[in-house]
Amino acid sequence: MEELVRVPPEVRERFAVRFGAGVAEWCDELPVLVGELAGRWGLEVLAAGGGGTSRVFRCGRSGGGVVWLKLTPEPAIAREEAEALRHWAAVPSVVALLAADLPAGALLLADVRPGTTLRQLGWSLPEVAALLRELRVPAAPGAGSVLRPLAHRVGFVFDLAERRGRTGLAEHRAAALELASGGPVGLVHGDLHPSNVLAGPGGRPVAIDPRPSWGDPDFDAVDWVLTGPGTPERRITDLAALVPGLSPDRLHAWCRALAPLG
Repeated sequence: MEELVRVPPEVRERFAVRFGAGVAEWCDELPVLVGELAGRWGLEVLAAGGGGTSRVFRCGRSGGGVVWLKLTPEPAIAREEAEALRHWAAVPSVVALLAADLPAGALLLADVRPGTTLRQLGWSLPEVAALLRELRVPAAPGAGSVLRPLAHRVGFVFDLAERRGRTGLAEHRAAALELASGGPVGLVHGDLHPSNVLAGPGGRPVAIDPRPSWGDPDFDAVDWVLTGPGTPERRITDLAALVPGLSPDRLHAWCRALAPLG
């Protein structure tokens, strides 16, 4: 297991860009943390991977079955994801949270099978509409919520684009922030695109890896409008007919504001 849980050099470099040089200590200590959590939750690490903010381990569980152990150097990210997944706990189109150690930045997630991404499989607009409908659960920010307003997420994605060398984004940022400051307020996934939706049992799309916030749920439809067959205008019209509460005018404005980030 020790070899699997070591953080490889290329991941250390990526984490240093995202979290700062201090993340090296977290990387050094990760094998011990994984071993501790594996013992507590009865896990055997089978494979390792992850994205820009976390390490993710495919694990066998004592008694059978596969689960996923996800750890981030920034516990706030885990707290936000856990809160959103708990709001969506009764929604079969969202991956299930099985356990968490939030001070350690650790989440234990259910397996999704077959688990192929919609980017690999392809998708239809009615499938996406069904997912968007299910994500719109009745929810509102409470006194104990750790989730921030959608404007924070919008600012982050524009900052990230600029760090990667994109220019000429000022007007688009301003338009997106204006949209984020108004409109309906609900639970927003925040990173809903075809690589973050898996094929689940019976072909049901299952969303993973939220970057959640409170704000306009129409934000989650943008990636599906800007990709796929037909014109964006046609996809906006079709989604508005299939997703109650979705505003075609606001979605069109979101797409104009966010299109340069694609």
